[in-house]
Amino acid sequence: MITKGPISQFIETHYLHFNAAALVDAAKGYEAQLHSGSKMLVSLAGAMSTAEIGISFAEMIRQDKVQIISCTGANLEEDIMNLVAHSHYKRIPNYRDLTPQDEWDLLEKGLNRVTDTCIPEEEAFRRLEKHIVKIWKDAQGKSERFFPHQYMYKLLLSGVLEQYYEIDVKNSWMYAAAQKNLPIVCPGWEDSTMGNIFASYVLKGELNANTVKSGIEYMTFLADWYKNNSENGIGFFQIGGGIAGDFPICVVPMLYQDMEEKETPFWSYFCQISDSTTSYGSYSGAVPNEKITWGKLDIDTPKFIIESDATIVAPLIFAYLLNM
Repeated sequence: MITKGPISQFIETHYLHFNAAALVDAAKGYEAQLHSGSKMLVSLAGAMSTAEIGISFAEMIRQDKVQIISCTGANLEEDIMNLVAHSHYKRIPNYRDLTPQDEWDLLEKGLNRVTDTCIPEEEAFRRLEKHIVKIWKDAQGKSERFFPHQYMYKLLLSGVLEQYYEIDVKNSWMYAAAQKNLPIVCPGWEDSTMGNIFASYVLKGELNANTVKSGIEYMTFLADWYKNNSENGIGFFQIGGGIAGDFPICVVPMLYQDMEEKETPFWSYFCQISDSTTSYGSYSGAVPNEKITWGKLDIDTPKFIIESDATIVAPLIFAYLLNM
């Protein structure tokens, strides 16, 4: 029997009620899924990479505690930006007090703000651009097409970025995923910085739009992956809301209802870390039971919702799963 470490023991001792208890229940449910042979999808919304989720999430990947990821284009690229430009980031603890002029001054300095953290334009965005554009053009020259995350994997594994590394590479979840060639779906990639840059090269006539595979192709890839990996169930661990969660969870009703493949199993576990409000009508804020009506979850699917800050909750759950 594996002995839990001090963080896990602290959680089990002190997290006994309300959102704290939901955190423990969700972590134990996740652990039970893995012990039963079920696979797990983790979705990353918001700016979790800029929040340095890689410090804990990379080890989850290395220890095979996640089998597929759904993330926004921002999370896909911002983990790599942090890897190569960390010392150039600027933290703004008093971000709530900034005036419009303060914000404009940050823009003129090439600092793009995400809450309390500014991402440096030149050292992050442009540093990646000159290398990823070459990879896109090389693929196009060979009439090859890949998904957005596959191009990022090529970038990381090529070694061209190693000269820029400013944090320990073990804290990059994208590098850990690239080493395992972990499946990723990245819906809505076009609205990310790299997606915008790619579109600009299409507008300039230097790249073809179909050099990067589309969201529909991501969905069909996910459908095939789900069917081939659901023998013992597939769980769904959702960090935040938005398209990163809404896109992949729909693969089940698509297969069951639209493809009329009635043997398709429902997701075998569901947990969402969310601060969205149910009464606002958002999909992200919907309680898990609402997903039963959409054919995503079964009546008996273990369901958890933790209404709290994902930057606090997710690392604690990962620590528990890693027996820390």
